[in-house]
This record gives sequence, structure tokens and C-alpha cells, in this order.
Amino acid sequence: MTPPNPSPYELGTFLPGGHNTDPPLPETSPTANYRLNHSMLRIRDPTRSLNFYINHMGMRTVWTMNTGPFTLYYLAYPSTATDRADLPAWAARLSNPQALTSTLGLLELYHVHGTERDVEDGGVEMSTGNTPPQIGFGHLGFTVPDVGEALERLRGRGVRVVKELGDSGRHTVPLRRVSC
Repeated sequence: MTPPNPSPYELGTFLPGGHNTDPPLPETSPTANYRLNHSMLRIRDPTRSLNFYINHMGMRTVWTMNTGPFTLYYLAYPSTATDRADLPAWAARLSNPQALTSTLGLLELYHVHGTERDVEDGGVEMSTGNTPPQIGFGHLGFTVPDVGEALERLRGRGVRVVKELGDSGRHTVPLRRVSC
């Protein structure tokens, strides 16, 4: 028995623009200058993940930071021959907050210390994000002209903001320890 197909689109048909039902996006729209800046993935094995993205996918490390409970790795593609020829200079230039927030296509790998071990061996439990405690996929990072204005605009449209501007304390990291 074939499972039901809940999509309104014909199976296997490539539709650029879907059915072109998106409303126009005028230059005066408050979202006209929004860009997708980065995606974040939680990882269990930094060595394996970095090997994949660097050696197999060709990305390069922009910066890394060990915060204590977790380590962040930001990766990107050097886009010019000059960047590729001098990776340290490229990474230093891109690590500047102004450059970092205006760069598209960044990948943030987020390694929670302890997740590299199985729960039975004292590690921290992770999930796909589809079942409680919903800690698999991390987030999508958007670059917007004014974060506060964007948050207010989203709230005004009924969007529940789950993390306030400037809120970056440990209590906002969705983790739970599993006792064995």
C-alpha cells in the first residue's frame, strides 16, 4: 500500500515558485533586506563533523570558541581566489562582527560537551528535535537591518518570540541531563 501524499502538488513535478501564490515583495516591504545568514546544527562528534564539512564539502573554519559547556565552530566557503590563498587573513576579516553578520551561507556547528559519549557512559542525551526535549536541529540565523524592530513586527503578527534580544545565558540552552 502506498502511503498517502499530503502535498497539494503533483508528485515529481518541479515547480519554480510553487504555484506562484506568494504575494509580491515590494521594495518598501519591511522584509526586503532580510537575508538568511546561517544555519546551526548540534553535533555529537566534532572531529567527524569537521572532517565532513572541511575535507569533504570544502568549507573552512571562520572561528571556533570553547564556552565551557559547549564549543562553537563557524564554517564558510572562501569566495575568492585571494581568500582561498590566505585562509588566516580571510578568517580574521570574516570574524569581525560586521562582516560576520553580513555574510550569507555560514554554518554553525554547536557541540554540547558530553554528547560525544553515549548516555549509558555518562553523556548528555540529544534528540532529532522531533520528540521531547526537542533539542536536535538548532536554528536558522537571519540577518535583518534592525533586530528589535523585526522582533516587534513578528510579535505584532502573532509570532511567539522564544528568546529575547540579548538573551544568551546558559538557561536558554535547551539541555537536560539524563541520569543512568
